[in-house]
Amino acid sequence: MQAGTVITTVEENSRRGTKKSQDVQEDKFFWAYTEEPHRTRRQAIIQAHPEVLKLCGPEALTKYVVLGVVSLQLACAIGLRNTPIFSIPFLLTAYLIGATANQNLFLAIHEISHNLAFKSPILNRILAVFANLPIGIPYSAAFRPYHLTHHKSLGVDGLDTDLPTNLEAFFLDSILGKAFFCTFQILFYALRPMMVYKLPFTTLHLFNVLAQLLFDYLLISRFSAKPLIYLILSSFFAGSLHPCAGHFIAEHYVFNKSKLVPPTNSKVPIPETFSYYGPLNLLTYNVGLHNEHHDFPAVPWTRLPALHEIAKEFYADLPHHKSWTWVIWQFIWDKEVGLWCRVKRKEGGRKVGFGEVQEL
Repeated sequence: MQAGTVITTVEENSRRGTKKSQDVQEDKFFWAYTEEPHRTRRQAIIQAHPEVLKLCGPEALTKYVVLGVVSLQLACAIGLRNTPIFSIPFLLTAYLIGATANQNLFLAIHEISHNLAFKSPILNRILAVFANLPIGIPYSAAFRPYHLTHHKSLGVDGLDTDLPTNLEAFFLDSILGKAFFCTFQILFYALRPMMVYKLPFTTLHLFNVLAQLLFDYLLISRFSAKPLIYLILSSFFAGSLHPCAGHFIAEHYVFNKSKLVPPTNSKVPIPETFSYYGPLNLLTYNVGLHNEHHDFPAVPWTRLPALHEIAKEFYADLPHHKSWTWVIWQFIWDKEVGLWCRVKRKEGGRKVGFGEVQEL
């Protein structure tokens, strides 16, 4: 089967005689009937460049970056304790510094979830909880199993919680709807996973919650509520209309539908992950190198550029983004782009965190 024939919309399936139930008649997602492309490309890269495996393993620099950014956010939060919340200095600091710093901490937790800060799993969990503190709301313990399932089950309906639901895609299928989604996307990413499936509550979750509550209590009791408000507002801005928040959309939404059908003689798998190679990677643990990350999740952020260079022939022809700010703008205003523009598959994958898979 040629690559260009394995992804269709549900409407196209109906024209081919595929049975379709009433509740998915408006489904416009791109449905794939092959496995996700990263495993295949990873095997090909290892065969062509076995030296890439030497790039795998923890990065010692990560813990120092986390410590620095946590310290920065604490300094800003405490420094604003006597500043009115609705003043320009408070709001600008939260948007320019706080949102950038907390986005960095979101992605530190993402990096740590792959055990890429320490060799010891428990030290990685503790560092993730520490990185979570300036975010204001406990989430690092829950993020890891959901995120590792995203890797193991990329695009799998009912498992990959990065995928928008049919309800979201249907009701937000307009310029105003997409603007709403981009403004409040941090809430969608926080609440959607629990609506798709629930994780068992573990001692790690308890530790995460208690550590965050203690931190928030000490901050309020010692300095008033304003520092905590600054931190939570920073987290909101980090997942709203902020340049760094563009990565949430850029990573897996399909902006050019024609890219789903590469030339029939192409050896490049159909893309459903998209990289970004711009300067904001310096602030975000190179998360823009997202194809590279999904191909080799055991390669830390500092070595992803080296992976790209070694295996450049595998990445040169893949569509990629040049601006996260433009991604947000185009996502909102382009009528051909929206929450429906994701690749889905019905089968494959597995949950992480239910005793089936412990590490990735």
